[in-house]
Amino acid sequence: MTVRRSALSRRNLLKGLAACAAASAVGVPTLLRQRVARSQDSNGKKAKFLIVLGGFGGASIIDSCLAIREGECATPQDINCFPDSEVINIPGSPLRGVNISRDSIGALPVPFTAKQTDFLTKHRDDIMVVTGTGTSVNHVVAQKRSITGNNAWNGRTLQEMVALEYGENLALPNVNMASLGFLEHGDDRSLPGYVYAEPVAQPAIWPLSLDGVRGIKDAPDRELVEMARALRNDKLDEQSQFYRTFELSERLQLWKQQRGGQQTAIEASDLITSLNMITDRPGIPLTEYGLGSAEDAAALQAVFPYYFTDPLEGQAALAYLLIKNRVSSAVTIAPTFNLVIAGPEVVNPPLAFDYSHSSHRAAQAVMWKRTFGLADRLIDLLKSQEFDSTTGESFWDRTLIYIATDFGRTNRRVNGADQFGTSHDLNNGYVIISPMVRGNTVLGGVDPNTGLTYGFDPLTGAPDVNRTMSEGEIYSGILQVLDVQTTGSGLPAMPAMRKNG
Repeated sequence: MTVRRSALSRRNLLKGLAACAAASAVGVPTLLRQRVARSQDSNGKKAKFLIVLGGFGGASIIDSCLAIREGECATPQDINCFPDSEVINIPGSPLRGVNISRDSIGALPVPFTAKQTDFLTKHRDDIMVVTGTGTSVNHVVAQKRSITGNNAWNGRTLQEMVALEYGENLALPNVNMASLGFLEHGDDRSLPGYVYAEPVAQPAIWPLSLDGVRGIKDAPDRELVEMARALRNDKLDEQSQFYRTFELSERLQLWKQQRGGQQTAIEASDLITSLNMITDRPGIPLTEYGLGSAEDAAALQAVFPYYFTDPLEGQAALAYLLIKNRVSSAVTIAPTFNLVIAGPEVVNPPLAFDYSHSSHRAAQAVMWKRTFGLADRLIDLLKSQEFDSTTGESFWDRTLIYIATDFGRTNRRVNGADQFGTSHDLNNGYVIISPMVRGNTVLGGVDPNTGLTYGFDPLTGAPDVNRTMSEGEIYSGILQVLDVQTTGSGLPAMPAMRKNG
C-alpha cells in the first residue's frame, strides 16, 4: 500500500519536471524506518550492499561471456554461434566477449556497434560467471525465482535477506525500481516490516516525496504540521467508523506506524536533499521552493546524461546515491519492455532482451551493451567513494552486482542465419560482479556442439558436465558471498563462489 499525498501547491515546480519526463504522483514512502543511521555497521557487522540488475526479457549467457565460435562447433549452421572473429578472448582470463556491428536491430533500421570486451577486460578480476538452469519460462515467475532461488528459503528474496542482515539501522534498507517479477516481494511475511521493498516508479523525482512540508510555498511551520498530524493520528482517526471496523487489521497498524514516527525520522534525515539528483535550473527553480540538490548531483548528471528520459539511467543514479549515503543495503534496477532512445541511439529495443523473438543476435548485443555499460558506470562511481577511512575500502569493495535474468534463449538457428528469432529456454547462466566473489572465473561451462551450459562442483568449482546448477544454489552462493547468516535455512554450501572459498 503506497500513501499518496496531494501536491497541488507544488504544481509550478512539477511543471518543470514534466517537461523533462512524464511525471507521476509523488508518494510518501511505504516502508519507513524509525531510526535513521549513518553508521557503516549494522547489528555489529560491517555493511555490505547488493545491487540486482535485471536482465529483463532473457539475457543469454552464450551471447556474452560464454559465446561459441563457429570454428568450435561441429554443426555451426544449426547452433547460435558467432564468426570466429567476433568472439574475443579476454587476456589472462577464461572470459570471452562478443564484439559486433550491424546495420539494423531487426526491423529497426538503426545501425549499432556493441563491444563487450572493454567492460570484461576492465573488470575481469571482479567478474564471475556461473551457469544455471531455471524452472520457468514465464517472465514474471522466472524473474521472481531468480531473486528467491525458486523459493529456496521460505520464498524470501535476496534483497530482503540482505536488508535483514545489514539494514536494520538504515532509512530504506530495500529499494526496488524494477517491475514485473523483479519487483515482487517474497512470500515470507514473518520478517520485520523494514526488509520489504520500497517501490520507486520515477527515480528522478521520487526524492521530492521524502518530506511532507519541504518544497511547498508558504507552508505552515513544521511544528504546526506535526500538531495537525498528531491530532489526526491520535484523536480523529480513532473515532472514525473505518478505524473501528478495521482496528485489528495488520495493514492498518502498519499504516499508522508508517505515517507516525517513521515518517518523521525520514524527514529529519533530509533525504529530500541528499538523494535529489536534479539541480536548480530555469523551469525547475529548486531554491525558490526551498529545496537543494545532492552534493554530487552535477557529477551524476555527467555520468548519466539521460537520467530523465532513460528510466534505467535514472535508476542507476539513484542506486548510487542510496548506497553512497548509506540509505539502502539492497537496490534493484532493471530496464523495461519499452523502447528507449537516448540521444542518437536505440539503447533499449522494444521488449528489451525479449526482442530476441524477432531479432536474437541484435537484441542480445544491444541489451548486453546496455547492461554492461550501466554496471561499468556504477562500479566507477562506487570506487570513487571511500567507505572506510581506516581500511581505505571503497563502497565498491563492499558491493555485489547480480545480473539476474528471467531465463535463457533457445540455442538453435537455421542455415547459419545471422538474423533469427529465439524462444525462452531454461538453460542459461548469470554474471556476478564484485571484489568479494571468485573473480576472473567461469564456474561451469558450455558444450560448443549443443550450446547448452553445464554445472560445477559447489565445493571446489570444478566443472561437472553431468550436472546443472539450480536457482537455489546460485541464490545460496550469493548470500554466502555477502556473509548473510543462513544457519537453519537448509541452503547448500557454495564455497566455490566466494573469493576465498
